[in-house]
Amino acid sequence: MRRKMTKKLRVGILFGGRSGEHEVSLLSAASVLRAIDRNKFDITPIGITKEGRWLAAADASHLLNGDVSAVARRLRAGDPQATPGAKLLHEGIPTLLAPEPRSTAPNQDQEKTLDVVFPVLHGTFGEDGTIQGLFELAGIAYVGSGVLGSAAGMDKDVMKRLFVEARLPIVKHVTLLRAAWEKHPRKAVAQVERALRYPVFVKPANLGSSVGISKAHHRKELGPALALAARYDRKLVVEEGVGGKKARAREFEVAVLGNDSPQASVVGEIVPGKEFYDYEAKYLSEGSVPVIPAKLGRPETRKIRDMAVAAFRACDLSGLARVDFLMDPGGKRRIFVNEVNTMPGFTEISMYPKLWEASGLSYTDLITRLIELALERQAEKNKTTYSRE
Repeated sequence: MRRKMTKKLRVGILFGGRSGEHEVSLLSAASVLRAIDRNKFDITPIGITKEGRWLAAADASHLLNGDVSAVARRLRAGDPQATPGAKLLHEGIPTLLAPEPRSTAPNQDQEKTLDVVFPVLHGTFGEDGTIQGLFELAGIAYVGSGVLGSAAGMDKDVMKRLFVEARLPIVKHVTLLRAAWEKHPRKAVAQVERALRYPVFVKPANLGSSVGISKAHHRKELGPALALAARYDRKLVVEEGVGGKKARAREFEVAVLGNDSPQASVVGEIVPGKEFYDYEAKYLSEGSVPVIPAKLGRPETRKIRDMAVAAFRACDLSGLARVDFLMDPGGKRRIFVNEVNTMPGFTEISMYPKLWEASGLSYTDLITRLIELALERQAEKNKTTYSRE
């Protein structure tokens, strides 16, 4: 049931961050700020630099516009509005996050606190449950999944375990620890080759936007692929390529929206401009083609949409997620759940908004609905008692 908003809500748009997806976050946030309904929401931009400094007001706008030199000058000058993340817990920006009752006294600032935060943060420290923990401590509503769902949706190893528990089909894979790879590289390679057939995809367990991902066609490529993935996480996931050496898997995506009663969008297909849909294919090079809706029969479309909702629930997600699938190009046309993304790219041309636009929900209305879902989820949490009475 939708919450009826009777007053203009103050929304903090949080962007940037320390992850390798910092620049993607800036693009997403800029799109949200352009499209959000200003008749319903007052907006407070809040930026985080690559070094972890929190910025408000004009400094956040400089960061969003890519004016790094202006931000650097302010930091060197000791700008009181640019604070380290740890200091954030004690002064400065926490006053924006604390949901204390607003004073009715005419001489006090009644517009100091935020009603909800939209963390348009991708990857580490933004999509993995860490920033969500800060919001939970502050008791403030926020867009997207909670601590558990965010962490599970970020860790590809844990995510796959949850998919197996939910009886969702996944590709064959092996999980390695970075320490094991670095100490016994030959043993790690042998472990992969015993379990999987080439080609294989090597990924950091905790990262998004295809950063650190490689396709290894044979043993000579496997070692460098493991070394690259090990730069980004302590856990490495190696997956057997769907379709084998001769064919390439079809890649499908579904946008899921909701809390306890999630809904799935139409199914979209990505036709990569490169051998697979890596970071460059997603953001830097041309040639990758989205097909919305995907060219599938009704039974396959229904199956993929149902699996998307099941994956959403398996990871205890809320708000939004993009669920990605692989289809075997062979005669059996087997469908596998690949992964969930709890804060997918959110520009006007990103797949998540485009899938909902094709389903009848505009970009601006989608942003509004996500804020409503954040408030609904917070209201549900407020029913919980945390101490003995």
